[in-house]
Amino acid sequence: MGEALKLPQKRFHRQRPISPDLYNWHKHYPAHFNEDGSPSSDLKKVEIADVGCGFGGLLSSLSPLFPNHLILGMEIRDSVEEYVEKKINVLREQKPGEYQNISVIRSNAMKFLVHFFEKGQLSKIFFLFPDPHFKKRKHKARIITPQLLASYAYVLNPTHGKLYIATDVHPLYLWMTKYLDLHPLFERLDNESDEVKNDVCVQCSIRDTEEGKKVERNAGSKWWAVYKRVEVSVGEWSGFDPIVYQSEKDDGKEEEDFEDEEGDDVEPEETQESVAPPEKE
Repeated sequence: MGEALKLPQKRFHRQRPISPDLYNWHKHYPAHFNEDGSPSSDLKKVEIADVGCGFGGLLSSLSPLFPNHLILGMEIRDSVEEYVEKKINVLREQKPGEYQNISVIRSNAMKFLVHFFEKGQLSKIFFLFPDPHFKKRKHKARIITPQLLASYAYVLNPTHGKLYIATDVHPLYLWMTKYLDLHPLFERLDNESDEVKNDVCVQCSIRDTEEGKKVERNAGSKWWAVYKRVEVSVGEWSGFDPIVYQSEKDDGKEEEDFEDEEGDDVEPEETQESVAPPEKE
């Protein structure tokens, strides 16, 4: 008799690796990894991540700007991830030798981010025009929450890591900056500082995504911010200040600031973070 048939084992069919060092990146970056997953170039680890990359506009813009960095887009929607993968393959065929440093993967970054990236691995992480989840009961599904910020701080390099946010929804901008400002491992950079003005990623994050282009076509406003990862000195550290997360059951004024009684957006006031719409000729 032949060998008994065995049922497949779930551990070989996970959507995320057990740990970052066990993941084979060859199918994403064939020019930089061998088929067995071992590095074939000096680019050995992903350093830039676009969470919720959408249709890949930021990936294609960052690729020529950071040729010595591996860039990964993370997208949860099957059809969108498939589109970005096809787009990257076409770009590689059209321009041989280029766009070999970008790829996309279907994954839920809110759950599995630390399965793909080691502690302090990333130099940049982007959260651009995310789903606003207007209803209060859905706020916990927003990509920036007090609980998730610990994961983002974990994967960012503590000496030079940066986190970028952008949105055309002012209540969401207030939400994201509030909890980032409260977190002790993130420090907001002044939008008027030379460090931010000279950062090529800022303009790419505002204008090169599909959502960003759509907002410009509709003469809308954008709000954005850049945060740097702060290194904490253990010797002087006395513990985190508690971050109080307001649940859907709370009826304080804070939630009223995010939505009106109908559940619609509150018309924002002009702020220095606002990007003025382009003037029509």
